[in-house]
Amino acid sequence: MKRIIIFFISAILLISCGEKSANKVKVGVIGDSDRVIWQEVIKKVAEDGIEIELITFADYLLPNQALNDGDLDLNNFQHHAFFDNEIKNKGYNLTAIADTCLAAMNIYSQKISNVNEVKRGDKIAIPNDPSNGGRALKVLEAAGLIKLKENAPYNPEVSDISENPLNLEIKEVDAGSIYSLLPDVACAVINCNFALSFGLNPSQDSIFKDNPTNYSGNGYINVIVARTEDKDNEILKKIVNAYQSDEVKEIYANDFKGALIAVW
Repeated sequence: MKRIIIFFISAILLISCGEKSANKVKVGVIGDSDRVIWQEVIKKVAEDGIEIELITFADYLLPNQALNDGDLDLNNFQHHAFFDNEIKNKGYNLTAIADTCLAAMNIYSQKISNVNEVKRGDKIAIPNDPSNGGRALKVLEAAGLIKLKENAPYNPEVSDISENPLNLEIKEVDAGSIYSLLPDVACAVINCNFALSFGLNPSQDSIFKDNPTNYSGNGYINVIVARTEDKDNEILKKIVNAYQSDEVKEIYANDFKGALIAVW
């Protein structure tokens, strides 16, 4: 009789552990700036018995691979243009299940206070991944530093520059390391999340502010991504609903100083 009771209790524990595991969701993010947002989401979904574990990456090329390989359940770090490029080139079986925000890519400098002070032959650092690098070139064009070819693709490359009147040297480097290069370049285009992670204030420290209204389509709208087979998963839908809440929208407005703009 005692053995039967022990077996019964063990079975209940195993079932309980299985249920808890099924409700645990691993979410991949880049850097630490998004944690304040996800802490609110974590708090909201905990009421439904859902546990979220944040997995932080430093390299933009890793979270989609980790999600596709089953090491994550969601990721939230990229915009549509980057995501579409990853799917096209790597064939990942992933789907964007929710839009989140527009993240401004501003120009920063430790040497000058205005883009008008950029001199002939100066070095400018931009991200080296295809989508963020292409967008950075558009930011430089909007700032009046270069001009891109009229037929340049949505994600242009340095070779698509048609006019470079100051003969600027464009240095393509890993997005996470650009901040460390600021002492060595005239200026740099830095992704919003890295700027915030390194203590920069996008509204006060940038020498040129990106304007999302300059872009057409949804290419630069950030997304939450899941494996295609899980796109209708009810637990993931609850996480999306918690993310697209008024409370999270307030965090965008108050904590990110206008650098991130909610789009839902």
